[in-house]
Amino acid sequence: MKVSVIGAGAMGGAIVEGLLKGNYVNHEDICVSDVSRTAVERFADRGANITTENHMAVMGGDVIFVVVKPWLVEKVLCSIKDVLDYEHQQLIIVAAGISSTQIREWLTKEDTLLPTWLCIPNIAIAELASMTFLVPVEADLQQTERVKDLLDSMGKTIVTEERLLSAGTTLASCGIAYAMRYVRAAAEGGVELGFKANDAKQIVMQTMKGAVELLEATGLHPEAAIDLVTTPGGVTIKGLNEMEHAGFTSSVIRGLKAGAK
Repeated sequence: MKVSVIGAGAMGGAIVEGLLKGNYVNHEDICVSDVSRTAVERFADRGANITTENHMAVMGGDVIFVVVKPWLVEKVLCSIKDVLDYEHQQLIIVAAGISSTQIREWLTKEDTLLPTWLCIPNIAIAELASMTFLVPVEADLQQTERVKDLLDSMGKTIVTEERLLSAGTTLASCGIAYAMRYVRAAAEGGVELGFKANDAKQIVMQTMKGAVELLEATGLHPEAAIDLVTTPGGVTIKGLNEMEHAGFTSSVIRGLKAGAK
């Protein structure tokens, strides 16, 4: 499989990093395109092909990622439309707020649309740890499974409905920032408790990692897992209640809902 990525900004660059760190695609089968040569040069030393011409990237790929700002999607798609192979290539659009209706309007040619998906990963894809949402626009089950396998090599992927894509974006793509904000807050609390800043950050990150692995291994509901470490009258329940008095759960839910609007 040959994979091309158009756009090497924060998210596009993260996808290329994930492709290079994974073992699903050979490095020489990766092509990265961006108008800024500086943005793509860092990938050349690691074996990827680079170009500043989008049509060159398209011509060499089986799967094409378009990873640009939402307001640039139409321009980029229209510029590569004539070189896309509608019979043999597959297209993945990574841009928040773009709809299947728009994609059909921009790309339909002679009543035909090549296999296409809307896709929202998060930047942890660079470390093979993304939570990615995939919405088929024009694709059969077998094609979707193939694309999902590619994305699963860089994390976990959910094939979902378009109506849930905004919610998925705020829960996982924006959500990674919310999780990092908790790390910052807890680390600052650790400093107030007496730890050095870097030590506090490491403690919080390992604690979060342990919580995730515990939930994955046991399948427990988070509240059931909390009960395992919450002694009656103990410090854990006192800390949890103080957080709830300050609106912890409500604040998280309100933040997620605000991001989904």
